[in-house]
Formats: sequence, C-alpha cells, structure tokens
Amino acid sequence: MMQLEKYSIGIGDRFAHQAKAQLQACVLATKAGANVIPVWNKSNREHMIIGSEPSSVRAAADAAVQALSWKRPHHVDADHITLQTVDRFIAPSDFFTIDVAAFIGKQADPGDVDRFVNRHPELDSGAPAIAGKYLAAAQEAGRIYRRIESAKGAGNFITEVSMDETDSPQTPSEVTVILALIADEQIPIQTIAPKFTGRFNKGVDYCGDLDQFSREFEDDIGAIACAVDRYGLPRNLKLSVHSGSDKFSIYAPIRRALEKTGAGVHLKTAGTTWLEELIGLAEAGGAGLAMAKEVYAEAYAHREALCEPYTAVIAIDPAKLPAPAEVNEWHSEDYVAALRHDRSCTSFNPNVRQLLHVGFKIAAKMGERYLQMVEACEATISKNVTENLFARHIRPLFL
Repeated sequence: MMQLEKYSIGIGDRFAHQAKAQLQACVLATKAGANVIPVWNKSNREHMIIGSEPSSVRAAADAAVQALSWKRPHHVDADHITLQTVDRFIAPSDFFTIDVAAFIGKQADPGDVDRFVNRHPELDSGAPAIAGKYLAAAQEAGRIYRRIESAKGAGNFITEVSMDETDSPQTPSEVTVILALIADEQIPIQTIAPKFTGRFNKGVDYCGDLDQFSREFEDDIGAIACAVDRYGLPRNLKLSVHSGSDKFSIYAPIRRALEKTGAGVHLKTAGTTWLEELIGLAEAGGAGLAMAKEVYAEAYAHREALCEPYTAVIAIDPAKLPAPAEVNEWHSEDYVAALRHDRSCTSFNPNVRQLLHVGFKIAAKMGERYLQMVEACEATISKNVTENLFARHIRPLFL
C-alpha cells in the first residue's frame, strides 16, 4: 500500500509556478535533519476560479522533483473533493482529501445507527448520538473512496477524510466514533482532519485558547492510537491540520505533542505561497510593485464579493484597510511590511493580509499578464516562497 510518511506538509501553489521553490524548503529540511514530505494540494474551487486543471498540479510537482533531483516521495492531493468533483482528479492525484462536512448532521437510517452501535459495544454511552450525527458523512466518504478505488486500484493512493469545514469542533470521543465509522466503511484512512477549537482565519495566526488546543490535539492523537489498535486502521494514521496558512502559535504545542507521543502529522499550509508571490512582486519594485498594488486596489474594490465565500474563516475590519490611493504611495518595503506575516513588525496589517489571501481571484482574472510578471520576478518570489515555508513553518514544527 502507498504510505504517507510520518511528517508531511501540504503546499498550495495557486498558479503552478512555485513548486520548485516550495520543494527547496523540503530540501533544506532534509539537510537540517528532518524528512518532511511535500504534498501539493489544490481544491476544485481553486481550479474553477483560476481556470486550471488538476493535471497542472502534477506537472508542476513532477518538474520540480526532477529539477532538484528529489529522491524521497512526493504526492499530489485532490483537496476537498466530493463525489461530484472527484472524477477530474483521479488520474493526476495520488492523495485524496475526501470532504464530507456537508453530510455532518444529515439524517442517517436509524437502523444503520442501531446496527453500528450494536457492532461496537466498546464505545461509551454517547455513541448513538455521535453516530447519528456522523454516520451519513462516513457513508458518503465510503462512496467517494470506492469511486477512487475502482479507478486507481486498492493501495495505489492515500486517503484523508476531512471533517474540519463545519461549525463545531469535534471532541476526542467524537473522533473515536468517526474513526470506527470510517473503519466500518473499510476506508484505509491515513490522515484525519477534525475541526479544532478556536478560529483558523485565512492567512493569519490562530485565535483561541492554546491550552485547550494543546489538550485537544494530544487527546486526538490518543483517540487515533486507540482506533488503530481496535479497528485495524493503518498504523501510520495521523492528524491532518488544515491551518488556513500561518498558524504559528500552534506549532509549539503540536511539536510538544509529537515529541511526547511519537506521532506524525500532516500540516496543510493553504494559500501562504500565493501571498509570498505578492510579496516577491512588491519586493522586486518597478512593474512588479505596480502589479501588486493593482491586485490590492482591485481586491479592495471587490472586497465584499471576494470575502463572502469565506465569512466563517476571515475577520477583516474594513476600517483598517488602507485606501488604494494610500497604497499607491507605498514603496516596496511598505507593501512588504504590511503583508508579510511578522507580528513583531508594527506595519504588519492582518486585515490587508486576509483580504489578499482571498483575493487570488483578481490575479486569476489578469491571466497571462499576471503569470508573465511572476516569471519576470522569479528571483525575488522564489526566495520568499522558500524562506517562508522553511523558516516560518518547517523549522519551528519539525526542527
């Protein structure tokens, strides 16, 4: 069976131009003593907005692997796929994040719930209610898994089940029941993405109780270990953290839990690389800076439409967004300071960062004009992409 290694990092490359710079961060990690496996991920929604095909992710990843002579595994993740969207991802992907959040809480057949509970007397008294909430989601995950398996063959891909895009965090008891449900569907799950307490807003740091997060994370590791032993799930099963980019403050408690338990983790960093493209454009000055300002001006003008799909995962104060006329007066260092995620910098503006995080649609509409500028500014962009992934994500978590 294809196996995901102990430590892995999900990396988004919205415009398929930064795979080599991203992989270089994993090369640096290997040289420093940490084997962190790259997993390039892109969702159907992102493909639809940008107008790209899943095959472009595979092509970019494989080209980077060849260019840097990377000898360890690498994977391409069909991110947040559903039964309606999975088919176009099957050929180029070898990692599938099955998203069944829309089925959480849907009414399952009461007889199916009863049969599940009767099969699992080891579960506590809360199991019937939890099964009633999650059984339909697990059954849908089974349908999606079997669709992929019928096309690719058993053991030829990695499966993650995502339950994080929902309103309420799951307790460890819920995670235990969810894993029993998944095991009953005979899904050889290798990563599970529960929803944790706190807010995981796009592009900025975690907002919540770090002590509570730490307890939840460690308790979930324990629930996974128990489920592996009880239900015969893959022994490399691990937590997947869908960070929404740059949740720096949770890296220390995650690292402590990994060191204490010996568990692995899959960290998805989402759109942080897209923001490094903008930083690299601004840092290049001249036409690159002008394009970065144009992206901001258009994002500001269309901010309500851009933010509407992400209302649950952004917290922007419109009063703290500078007007485009003000941004047009900025020098390179002003733009970079406002956007780069450095909370020690007094010029850092998390509102600007969140708006631009969801504003990649603006660059997508620019089409070739944007891509040509990215290529022209490759030197400054790639430097920022690599440094961001290695210094701000990989090093504090894995080294």
